Amino acid sequence: MPTPKLFGVEIPFVDHLGFELVRMEGGGSELTYLPKHEHMNSFLVTHGGAIMTLMDVTMATAARSVETETGVVTIEMKTTFMQPCTGLLTGRGRLMHRTKTMAFTEATIYDAQGRACAHSTGTFKYVKRQAPTAPANTISTD
Repeated sequence: MPTPKLFGVEIPFVDHLGFELVRMEGGGSELTYLPKHEHMNSFLVTHGGAIMTLMDVTMATAARSVETETGVVTIEMKTTFMQPCTGLLTGRGRLMHRTKTMAFTEATIYDAQGRACAHSTGTFKYVKRQAPTAPANTISTD
């Protein structure tokens, strides 16, 4: 399903990976992701870059869940990989604190057996969405 129907905006990379939005409300989010063979590393477990993207989107979605018309950009992210992430993955995110311009979040990725396999904290900046007439690659950071 194209991301505009899920997240309110188009995110081509999320479309490519196949993330599905389950919940986005009240400072929380939940996404699911079934990695494909091309998303694996040389050990045939989900590549860390795909896991970090899932956590980034999960945290951004939690940050946006309290004000869905506002965009966010990632300022920083710290990630811990605890065990291989295999099978159907579920990302659960939480907005821990926010100011007018910043969101402080966390996300945990769980495998199909419900085991935590990765955790991240992140800081996001709230940004205004550009008008439809603005160039497509413009990000407002004012």
